Amino acid sequence: MKKQVHVFYTGRVQGVGFRFTAIDIARGLDVCGWVKNLRDGRVELVAEAEEDTLKDFLSRINTLFSRYIQDAEVEWRAALVEFKDFTIGV
Repeated sequence: MKKQVHVFYTGRVQGVGFRFTAIDIARGLDVCGWVKNLRDGRVELVAEAEEDTLKDFLSRINTLFSRYIQDAEVEWRAALVEFKDFTIGV
């Protein structure tokens, strides 16, 4: 069953290639959604895919950026199926 995950990452997550790495991982796993930097220094991510795929996606991000991520606020939701690709949000 498709799900949506909404995550706010805090720490030193801007300027370390976070968004572009998230895009690469997402496209390799067929995850749709977006990722963007926020003015307060956090990174916001919304992604949709099968739940197991999303868990793999988040695990890869957490592994690659473990030294930069201080905290991640994760909220699981029902998928809206509104995304066709994974992009940088505006």
